[in-house]
Amino acid sequence: MKTILKSAVIASLLLGTAGIAQPALAQAAGTLVPGLAIANLDAVIANSNAFKAAETQRQTTYKAQIDQANARSTAINAQLKPLADKFNADRQGGKVGQAALEQQAASIQQIQENGQAEIQRITQPIALSRAYVQEQIQDKLDQAVKAAMAKKKISIVLNPDAILAVNNNAYNLSQDILAELNTALPSAQLVPPAGWLPREVREQRQAQGQAAAPAAAAPAPAASQPSGR
Repeated sequence: MKTILKSAVIASLLLGTAGIAQPALAQAAGTLVPGLAIANLDAVIANSNAFKAAETQRQTTYKAQIDQANARSTAINAQLKPLADKFNADRQGGKVGQAALEQQAASIQQIQENGQAEIQRITQPIALSRAYVQEQIQDKLDQAVKAAMAKKKISIVLNPDAILAVNNNAYNLSQDILAELNTALPSAQLVPPAGWLPREVREQRQAQGQAAAPAAAAPAPAASQPSGR
């Protein structure tokens, strides 16, 4: 049986990009076609000064939540291990009926799901912080792209992932965009304001509100009057 992510894995996820290779920014000389360049915007964001500084600061600012999540993960794994060991032994021994095995499996799964939900609640401030920083960077990214394109006289920028093959002489605009982004946003605010929600959630709620408005404004059908005799 799989258990909840071990403490070390949880820590690496909570602490940002520890143990996860960030996209590299490679700069090639020359141009693929005049006015055409490639750029890896995910790599630009991950290598920006604002993003890297926030990832480091978050380990201190949210240390209490990180430590609490690690402690709960360790405790939940300790609770799950004997249950999983017993389940595996009973299943291999052949002396426990299928109904009993299914009951054990359901109990283990319930503990896993409850534990994951608990850890998610603990780490929600961390997730909101990361989303808040990324949104600030994304808000400046378009400006950085346009500035880099103007300086290098680039009219079209393509994502390398959307191209089947790229010539080694293709001009990579990523480093130029990164420089512009670092200038436009040297650092980002780490802690979101109270009540802040990611852009996707805000847009979803706005769309739901707009959809509900016409229904609320529609007049109620008039009651039919009984015909006179």
